[in-house]
Amino acid sequence: MLNNKWSKIISKLDFAFQPIVNIKSGKLFGVEALLRNVHEAGNFYSIMNLFDEAFHDGILYQLDLELRHIAIKKYKKIDMDQNVKLFFNIDNRILYMPDFKHGNTDNILDIYDLQKEHVCFELSERVSLKDSSSLNTLIDRYINSGYNIAVDDFGTGISGLQILYYADTTFIKLDRYYIQNIESDAKKRLFCTSIINMAHIMGIKVIAEGVEEKGEYFTCKDIGFDLIQGYLIQKPKLDITKIKSVYNEIKELSKSDKRDKQTNIVDKTKINYIKPLNINISLHELFVYFKENITNTFVPIVDDFQQLKGVIYEKDIKKLSYSQYGLSLAKNDASKSRIKRFITKVVSAELNWGVDKLLEIYNLSEDNNTGMFITKNSQYFGFIDLNNLLKLSYNRNLEIAKNQNPLTKLPGNKKIEDILNNIFNNKVQEDYHLVYFDFNDFKPFNDIYGFRQGDRAILLFSEILQKNLSNDVIIAHIGGDDFFISYKAKDFEEVYDDVYHIQKNFKEMATSLYNEKDRQNQYIETKDRFGEIRRFNLLGVASAIIAIKTNTSKELFDEVIGRIKKESKKHDRPISISLL
Repeated sequence: MLNNKWSKIISKLDFAFQPIVNIKSGKLFGVEALLRNVHEAGNFYSIMNLFDEAFHDGILYQLDLELRHIAIKKYKKIDMDQNVKLFFNIDNRILYMPDFKHGNTDNILDIYDLQKEHVCFELSERVSLKDSSSLNTLIDRYINSGYNIAVDDFGTGISGLQILYYADTTFIKLDRYYIQNIESDAKKRLFCTSIINMAHIMGIKVIAEGVEEKGEYFTCKDIGFDLIQGYLIQKPKLDITKIKSVYNEIKELSKSDKRDKQTNIVDKTKINYIKPLNINISLHELFVYFKENITNTFVPIVDDFQQLKGVIYEKDIKKLSYSQYGLSLAKNDASKSRIKRFITKVVSAELNWGVDKLLEIYNLSEDNNTGMFITKNSQYFGFIDLNNLLKLSYNRNLEIAKNQNPLTKLPGNKKIEDILNNIFNNKVQEDYHLVYFDFNDFKPFNDIYGFRQGDRAILLFSEILQKNLSNDVIIAHIGGDDFFISYKAKDFEEVYDDVYHIQKNFKEMATSLYNEKDRQNQYIETKDRFGEIRRFNLLGVASAIIAIKTNTSKELFDEVIGRIKKESKKHDRPISISLL
């Protein structure tokens, strides 16, 4: 029991709920319970200050249990038809309390008639522990007990990647630090993209914390976050009637972003819907399922939220079903508690991740030779068998080959058209810099050295572009000796430095394509288009940088593009123009 001091503090505390929503549909996925009134309750200057004092007084675990009661009781008033999860923060230091033990949360859930699937415990990387394995230990304990786990403030501590590697978490939440101004920070985008890709391969959903601006939203959506939380959606609310089942503002933002119309989408006709069973079925119901579905060798298992928990293979229960007492045992209610031991975890992919990531996850997963499970908005959607995976892969490769330059394998004019359509038709939130490259004196070089050497020059420039530009810069090959690159939300100085470096690099390296005499002369002699012999400089490349603002018109762009490209041929440095 808590003493009078802490009982009085508890009586004044309350929770505000902040929504966590699907990044595309805006549908409410969960709410995070955020402690409020800490100053009024005990003159604490922060929530952490309150927990520090509780830890010092040795009642941290007791306090935690009381707070679970308060949060769950309030959460219970939300419309449960929405299958909304409660995200509840735990101070990792409860492990060191002498009264810490298992089973107390189960008892609380029984009081409020809730399943474990309704609760997701957030364990923060911020709070230091006595040893580096303690957080993993706490995660394992809750997961083995059947709870969802989210690692909060991911990337702020020193053990993040170890947690990602060793712990079987359900979610990770990337801290606001990495989300703020992510649309203009290449390092943040690279970090988040890498974490998201690793997490998805391991079947972990990723939540962006603290999304406040539309630019942050669009970038988070672009790089693959599953769920978002932050002021852009809604501030934490003490009044739970303010929590919505769908946040249409997010849904409309997603719809307005035409970049979703990609060729990388998964063909739904290749997805087979295999009817799943609930995790709370009995062994008898499982036996009946396989008896009625004789062609199925496995059955997907879902929880009350329709989230995929794994599969049960017929071969794993066949021995028991054919045993003398198998059917009798299966009809016993106690068999429901044993069903989980037959579940095999599987790797799944979200439908909107696209074919490329789906195939990547499948190829990196172990012992997954039957196919791939698909979810939609985190709920079970279906199964793609190996035959259909091969068809998706073949069609995707065909599509890529059709839309890329056959020499450099870079995207071609269709990619450039898509970028320009996105900029001018979709009211983009960020500024763009478009760069056009065109070789100088390429025809005379081809005339003397031949088309094969000309192709080598084109491949050399392609390699320079790919080597010197970051992954978030789009590179395309217009055709012949014309190239294109696109920067989004970058400073002009950074763009200019990149382009000038590429110009100098190519001019230096292109000399290797000439014979010794021409290299020493620093020119070649051949006929011009009028048939006259004249000198031409060694290969170089002209570049024109066009800065596109959020309100630039397509008409203005079309008017100046030809002139600035022509003007760039007169200079050995990049030239630029800003279109307002």
